[in-house]
Amino acid sequence: MGILAGMITDSRTLPSARSEQADAAADGRRSLVVVGVNHALHDGYTDMIYVLLPVWQAEFGLGYVALAVLRSLYVGALAGLQMPSAALADRFGVRTVLALGTLLGAGGYALAGASGGLIGLCCALALSGAGSSTQHPLASSVIARAYGAAARGPLGTYNFTGDLGKAALPPLVGFLLVRTDWRPVLWLVAGAGLVVAVVVACLLPREPASRVTASAKTASPVPTRASDPTGFRLLVAIGMLDNAARPAFLIYLPFLLQAKGAGLSLVGIAFALVAIGGALGKAVFGRLGERFGVTRSVILTEAGTAVAILAVVLLPLAPALAVLPLLGLMLNGTSSVLYGTVPDLAPAGQVERAFAIFYTWTLGGSALATPLLYGPLGDIVGPGWAAMAAAATAAMVVPLMLCLSPRLTDPSTQETP
Repeated sequence: MGILAGMITDSRTLPSARSEQADAAADGRRSLVVVGVNHALHDGYTDMIYVLLPVWQAEFGLGYVALAVLRSLYVGALAGLQMPSAALADRFGVRTVLALGTLLGAGGYALAGASGGLIGLCCALALSGAGSSTQHPLASSVIARAYGAAARGPLGTYNFTGDLGKAALPPLVGFLLVRTDWRPVLWLVAGAGLVVAVVVACLLPREPASRVTASAKTASPVPTRASDPTGFRLLVAIGMLDNAARPAFLIYLPFLLQAKGAGLSLVGIAFALVAIGGALGKAVFGRLGERFGVTRSVILTEAGTAVAILAVVLLPLAPALAVLPLLGLMLNGTSSVLYGTVPDLAPAGQVERAFAIFYTWTLGGSALATPLLYGPLGDIVGPGWAAMAAAATAAMVVPLMLCLSPRLTDPSTQETP
């Protein structure tokens, strides 16, 4: 009788378990869609600054150092406040902080549109960057909790959605700038941010972690070399150089193209071409890194980045535009490979802390290097030579990667060309 009663109980609980699994899967999909839309908005907010730089240069009479500072105010706030954003989420909840961060990012651009001078614009950009600081760490944690041990694929999809925003918002802004003043354009994109903030607040599950199975919660961490923190430091240094090369080139791309005869609409399309190539790079090189090894993949992408930058600088307008998707593929290919290597080298197996450190240092280093190094270069030697310095920065990754290679845990990643 006891056995029969147990069978009856199992038959009753099985549908309940299946229902919980179905609910968890639905929550996971909804979470991925919501944070993906949010990621697209914030990455679009970040890259549309490049299209606005020539407009601000003309209106405020700025040099390249000042333009680099404008961008760094946004990116610096974004980088420096990621760890505090995580702390706020622990207290007030991920959904609340994500929604308020998106609202703050949109509010910053609305304030920029209402600003009458340069100081107001600077404050507004820093405010918007502070709002965008919430989405990278918190959205990643939402996906990790919703999908548990199966989160690698959804995290890749989340990263891809950011490039969709980069491909959509800059060309839209460039198209509108030809037809109206830049301030109404910023109010329009701020309105889009308000809509996304409402979507996050209403549709993102409040506690996706509650539906993760116990096995996913207790899954063993990725094996790491806890006794070799030097490997992680090398990885961070490589990430800093890689993240410095990208804006060091992109900040001058509008001026390089305008010197070749491009208008603002075409400049916006050019950034879309870079973003499309970047989205493909994240998808392609993430897999190539697993198949051919991290060392070979990173050396290929950084060498390709340097060559592609030189081609854009030296070629006429049409061939330069044709190179931009390849350049985007190489620029983003490295970040995809490096991101997947962080768990392998996380000190003491603390993967979440390692990601926070990696994001903070790489983005923060980019925010500092642009105004302190590449901006003055532009004023001294011009956009073309400053862009070539960005190519040299990408090439500097190669010797560091060769030093890191023996420290990687995966034997296949230790191969060198």
